[in-house]
Amino acid sequence: MPHVPSPYLAEGPRVGIRHFTLEDGPEFTARARESRDLHRPWLFPPDTDEAYADYAGRLIDDPARAGFLVCERDGGDIAGFININNIVRGGFQCGALGYGAFAHAAGRGLMREGLELVVGYAFGPLGLHRLEINVQPGNAASIGLARGAGFRLEGFSPAMIYVDGAWRDHERWALTTEMRG
Repeated sequence: MPHVPSPYLAEGPRVGIRHFTLEDGPEFTARARESRDLHRPWLFPPDTDEAYADYAGRLIDDPARAGFLVCERDGGDIAGFININNIVRGGFQCGALGYGAFAHAAGRGLMREGLELVVGYAFGPLGLHRLEINVQPGNAASIGLARGAGFRLEGFSPAMIYVDGAWRDHERWALTTEMRG
């Protein structure tokens, strides 16, 4: 029987991660629309074809970004997304993570597994040394995901990121290759 290559960059027991494609637009935007109540007021993923094409295009074409879809291995449904933004090379070798689960996958541990895969990929093939997560203090689910993945709280930044029409406070969480052992 011939070997069929995996569509994933990395795989865990229940999920695999792969890069965004423009063809993912219909499923991604439908999932984003279904998940509005889960995401608001923290996150505003693209929920139209035009917005998705712009968003995914930046993740695909910009070397300072790497976008990953977290997909259920059983069926390939998109469970969520994890993006590494603001990748800085040279002596810094760092990137900032942003992520979101879709409503049908929330609370099932799929994003935790996906985040572990993305961190491994970032510290492995991407050659990064440090990852950062900036989270609004009231976003308990996002903070729990960061903490559960071994990120440490490094500080608090008032009015750090412009979200939903205002400058919002954020906690800064980080993980380095040394922290993973």
